[in-house]
Amino acid sequence: MTRRSTLAVVPPSLRAWLGLIAALAALVVVVLGVLFADDSEPGRVDARIGSALYGVGPPWRHIALATDFLGEPGGAAPLVIGIMAVCLLLRSPRAAVLVVAGVGLTVGTATLLKSVVGRTIHGENLSYPSGHTAFATALALVVALLATGRLGLGRTAGTWLVLGAALAAGAAMGWAQVALGAHYPTDVLGGWCTALAVVPATGWLIDRTADRMTDRPVDRMADAGRRQRL
Repeated sequence: MTRRSTLAVVPPSLRAWLGLIAALAALVVVVLGVLFADDSEPGRVDARIGSALYGVGPPWRHIALATDFLGEPGGAAPLVIGIMAVCLLLRSPRAAVLVVAGVGLTVGTATLLKSVVGRTIHGENLSYPSGHTAFATALALVVALLATGRLGLGRTAGTWLVLGAALAAGAAMGWAQVALGAHYPTDVLGGWCTALAVVPATGWLIDRTADRMTDRPVDRMADAGRRQRL
């Protein structure tokens, strides 16, 4: 294993699979966005799932509210700062950048898509895709990618860990959003897929940029050595 591969935030063994998953996730986001553009009513699937989950009582409502708070600025900021600090303590600056850039771009993309799609819930509240679900999924993806690299997991184990973490975080936050009536189930799916599309792409860009910056001094030293020999 080369030093470059150990520094990468997206392990080389996972890049092909995550690239395929990101492409499929982006396709789902677009298709759902087109289907529910400027809509204000739940679809058939939304109505069935929503009726089963909405309106939970104590203690589940308290759990849903606590989970929802983690997606609010007051709950999200400490999580992001804490995970970024852990990355720096582990001497993984690329991962620290991914925490900020991956989560930030995911939430930013979800916010932009809400205005573009124009789907609403409870009046004029933009709902597609779910920003809370996108945030939770993105954060779980970043942590899982860091763990995969640190533990040196192979393609199969690493893929299962990354997808399992994303599914668990997305399902927990998605359940809270539907149970509280903040989003339709398809909004949750859109938020989950938004994170699956944005985070791997962001990680790949961070790795490419960092690798190029690392190669430049080496290239300059090699050029200087050639000139001296000449």
